[in-house]
Amino acid sequence: MADSPALELAFHRAPDAASPSMAALGNGDTRPDPFLRERLYALLDDFEPLAIHEDEHSDTWRVFFKSSSARDAAAAHLATAIAPHLLRTAPVDVPDEDWARRSQQDLNAIEVGGLIVAPPWDVPRAPSKPVIIIEPSTGFGTGHHATTRLCLRLLQQLDLRGARVLDIGTGSGVLALAAWKLGAADVIAVDYDPDALDNARANIARNGGAAAIDIICDDLSTLKVQPADVVLANLTAAVLVRHAGALRAHARHHGYVILSGFAPDHLVEIRPAFDDLLDINEITEGEWAAICLEMPGGV
Repeated sequence: MADSPALELAFHRAPDAASPSMAALGNGDTRPDPFLRERLYALLDDFEPLAIHEDEHSDTWRVFFKSSSARDAAAAHLATAIAPHLLRTAPVDVPDEDWARRSQQDLNAIEVGGLIVAPPWDVPRAPSKPVIIIEPSTGFGTGHHATTRLCLRLLQQLDLRGARVLDIGTGSGVLALAAWKLGAADVIAVDYDPDALDNARANIARNGGAAAIDIICDDLSTLKVQPADVVLANLTAAVLVRHAGALRAHARHHGYVILSGFAPDHLVEIRPAFDDLLDINEITEGEWAAICLEMPGGV
C-alpha cells in the first residue's frame, strides 16, 4: 500500500501575551489561535492539500498532499510566510494502513440531514435513513469532513428526482453517491487523479451504485460532458475561482452550482467569479463555508 506525502507543523508559543498568536494548552503545548489558523488555511490553499488534521491535544498539524513536490513547495512557502510562528516543519510519508487503523478508532457513522455516512465498521444494522458507506483513505477523505457535510446539506435542499448531477473532484465519491441515493437519474463522478477514481470506484461499488454512476478521469479545464442540473465542486477557493468559467459552462440554464472547500472569508473572492449567478443559500460550519448558486436562464 502506497505512502501518502504529508507535512507536520508545530508552533511556537506566542512571545507577546498582549497580542497572542497561539492559545496555550495543557502541559505547555500550544496551537494556532483562530487568526493564525485562517491565515494557515489560506496559505495552504494554493498547494491544494487533500486533508488537514489538527491534533486538539497538542501543537501539531498534519497536512496531506497529492505529491511530495506539492508538500515540499508548501513547506518552503510556510517557512517564509509564517517563520516566527513555526517551531518546526517535517516532511513525513504516512502509510495508508496507518491511516486506516487510526480512522477505525476515531470515525463513526454520522447523520447529515436525511442521510447517514458510515465507515464499513460502523454501518447501522437497521438504518432509518439511506446509508453511504465510505472506506477512509489518506488521500481521498472519509466523508466526514465539514465541507462534505455542508455539500450534503445543500444537496438535500434540492429536488434531485430525475436530475443530472456532475460531481467535480469526486475524491471518495461520497457526494456522487448522495446524489444517486437522493434520486438523481444520471450521476457523473469526475477526478483528474486515477488513484482518486480507484478509491471512488471502490466506494461506489461498495454501495451498489456501479451501474448508476459514471466515472470519468479528466481535468475540469478539458472535461466535455452534457450540462448538468446540479454541479458539485468541493475543491479550494483558488481552484474554484480559476475554473469558474468551466464550472458555469457545465451547468444548465436555471441549474444549480454547489461550491465548498473554502473558509467564509474567501467568499469575497469567489462571489465575483460567479456574479452572474443567483445566490440561493450560504451555510457555514466552523471555519468552512458552502454556497448554492442558481444559473441564469437562457436567452
